[in-house]
Amino acid sequence: MAYQITLIPGDGIGPEVAGATVEVLGALGVPIEWERAELSASIIEQAGTSLPSYVLDSIRRTGVALKGPVTTPIAGGFKSVNVAIRKELDLFANVRPVFTLPGLKTRFQDVNIDMVIFRENTEDLYSGLEHEVVTDVVESLKIITRYASMRIANYAFAYARKNHRKKITAVHKANIMKLSDGLFIRCCREVAAQYPEIAYNEFIVDNASMQLVMRPETFDVLLLPNLYGDIVSDLAAGLVGGLGVVPGANMGEKCAVFEAVHGSAPDIAGQGVANPTALMSSAILMLRHLGEGDAANRLQKAIMAAFRQGDVLTRDLGGTATTRQFTDAVKRHIEA
Repeated sequence: MAYQITLIPGDGIGPEVAGATVEVLGALGVPIEWERAELSASIIEQAGTSLPSYVLDSIRRTGVALKGPVTTPIAGGFKSVNVAIRKELDLFANVRPVFTLPGLKTRFQDVNIDMVIFRENTEDLYSGLEHEVVTDVVESLKIITRYASMRIANYAFAYARKNHRKKITAVHKANIMKLSDGLFIRCCREVAAQYPEIAYNEFIVDNASMQLVMRPETFDVLLLPNLYGDIVSDLAAGLVGGLGVVPGANMGEKCAVFEAVHGSAPDIAGQGVANPTALMSSAILMLRHLGEGDAANRLQKAIMAAFRQGDVLTRDLGGTATTRQFTDAVKRHIEA
């Protein structure tokens, strides 16, 4: 039986990186039937909503989606597509593995970085509850609940145990936001007590940011509320080469969406030079979610081999290769 998977190519460079990813998945031989759900800035403007119902219907039907970048129109008050998908499908866990790639020149190329970031995905300041109190005074509400905090903490610790991770670091600002971040940290501590084999510590978010750029190799698993997780996960991506090389997953009880976390880069769309690494790596997470561990390992080894080869890096990574050349290299390593 083939897996039924929603494919959202997106716009800008989205169709190019999505096409490359579908191609390498085909080379792996995993049976997949793609259900395409087109979504772009022009479609959003025509529909008058960030998330047309057919997109949600498809993801609910298949339970799994692979998503390229989608441009959110600047005008018209449209909400972020990513935020809308997460809220509508209750994708409560944003999972971002960050690791060193061979042959890629970075500020930390001689350091082995291997961390996984777990970001609560449904509340905090992203709840969108804000209003103008009086003229020129705006109030935004930071929502932290025990339910959401326990859910993301349980998810992170269960992942750590299953994947033999040794340490979880919870990140917060409870020294200032004693009630909201205090609740988050209390929930993390409560869950940590159930996993005595996993070391647990805490960092205030500003200190965590400094430590990440000084000693990134000391981190294993990070557990954060929504806003800090958004910022820190991008910071961590910068340690290993940027958003073009890190995968992303949004996990819920019933659905999962795997996506490239970079933008749609309309300035290079259609030129054949886009870097598909992020979406290919997100497909690795998707394969593991489907129980296709062998195929996931083969794809990961092939991407690593292409980076190690060195002469097929796209120009955002300091190389000159095209999307086609990088994709062909990954396929060759799959088939080797």
